[in-house]
Amino acid sequence: MRREPLRYLQFKKLIETCAANVYGGGISPWILILKASKEIAETVFSDSWFQILIVVVRIIFVAEIENRLAGKSTMPVGGDSDVRNRELMYRLMISQLFYDGHQVLAVQLSNLVKAHPACPPSDRLFKVVKYGLEVEEETSGKKDLGSENIAPGMGIDLEYETDVQSISPEAALYETCYVTAHKAPCRAGAFHNSGKLIATGSEDSSIKILDVDRMLAKSATPAEIIAMETPQQAMENHPVIRTLYDHADEVTCLDFHPSHSILASGSKDFSVRFFEYSKPSVKKAYKSIQEAAPIKCLSFHPSGEFLLVGTEHPTLRLYDVNTFQCYVGRDPSHQHKEPVTAARWSPNANLFVTGSTDGDIKIWDAISHVCINTFKKAHDGQEVCSVAFSRNSKYVVSAGKDSLVKLWEMSTNRCLIVYTGAGATGKMQHGTQAVFNHTEDYIFFPDENTTSLCCWDSRNAERQRLLALGHNGAVRTIAHSPTGPAFITCSEDFRARFWYRKADTD
Repeated sequence: MRREPLRYLQFKKLIETCAANVYGGGISPWILILKASKEIAETVFSDSWFQILIVVVRIIFVAEIENRLAGKSTMPVGGDSDVRNRELMYRLMISQLFYDGHQVLAVQLSNLVKAHPACPPSDRLFKVVKYGLEVEEETSGKKDLGSENIAPGMGIDLEYETDVQSISPEAALYETCYVTAHKAPCRAGAFHNSGKLIATGSEDSSIKILDVDRMLAKSATPAEIIAMETPQQAMENHPVIRTLYDHADEVTCLDFHPSHSILASGSKDFSVRFFEYSKPSVKKAYKSIQEAAPIKCLSFHPSGEFLLVGTEHPTLRLYDVNTFQCYVGRDPSHQHKEPVTAARWSPNANLFVTGSTDGDIKIWDAISHVCINTFKKAHDGQEVCSVAFSRNSKYVVSAGKDSLVKLWEMSTNRCLIVYTGAGATGKMQHGTQAVFNHTEDYIFFPDENTTSLCCWDSRNAERQRLLALGHNGAVRTIAHSPTGPAFITCSEDFRARFWYRKADTD
């Protein structure tokens, strides 16, 4: 079996991290294992040793950190005892390989580290692994207790992950639960960070806010029961809880404030408007910002204190939400050369990312407002349609009019994975977005030609089954819930469809 280069790089990174964090970066047998990895792989023609060795290394690393925190470390840094304990660790690895029937690997590792006397088969390392996993799970659980909105799953992290079992449904397992219609093409959509509200915007200048629980309840209620509702009950149970009118032209982008009942909207009427949707009677914005060009994108800072705004002008804007003061970067050369089409903050608020019709993706320092990296012609020079950070802020997923989706790694400033196979080939007519699902196990991307939804495993780019979206026009916006198996699609056919995971998975 041929070994993928990425797996070797992941293993190398893991070994170097363990050596640096536990043993002060010493070479010793950690790097010897790495140096022998290619030889072993070429001899055995199998990737199974990678899986075994990575698990062993990770668990020993976790167990050692836990022991040190508890003051019970069996591997003190430096000195003869450190060397002896590390020798014992490798003997346990060899014994476990013999015990599990991997004699060839055990012999080769034994020769590599010159184990003497010979190591007998033993299951002791498995018990250490089991204990380490239990400790890791308990520690992770304690850390999450204080979180208000706990994101499901671990998210994507290719530095340490090997084979991760998906805990979420692929796209083909979703079904339409509710459809709402505007009077013109639906061009914008957004989820609240709680996953409980959705906003849609249209070319008819209207904005709708929908309640997710009401949509689910309505889809589960038989038609005969709905027909028996009184007008008052129908109004109270209606999924559309607000309809807002204050723009004079198409609504192009939407974003919810992370902590207050405020919705920001951008439009082709050159304005950004702020709606306080907690008041049922309010249909107009309480505040607006007049720009010099049509609004293309906007994004709230994770604290809600600032708002990024991209327009038809190449210069990115940053607004203070409290004072509505506008700021721009001090160096004009850092700006895009053409309109800014996409902008997103990293969840840790240290960075933000922008995309443009000039084909470049730029990474910015959130404090200094300085561009720290540019991915030139990120999508073969085609327009960049969307950019979004992963939850750990280590990766950016982007989509372009070249019909490709790409995953960029911030630590190495490179394209790590390209997701291919979308039905459209070459340049797309309309821009759309690529999004992570709520666990970041999958990436969703609407196919313009077939109006179906492409889905890939985010870690290995394996293409999943297509989902027919049922729209009669191109899908212009897709937004996935950050907390559950739900997403919204907005289309040229005037409709927005709310999708949720099917009850049965056959």
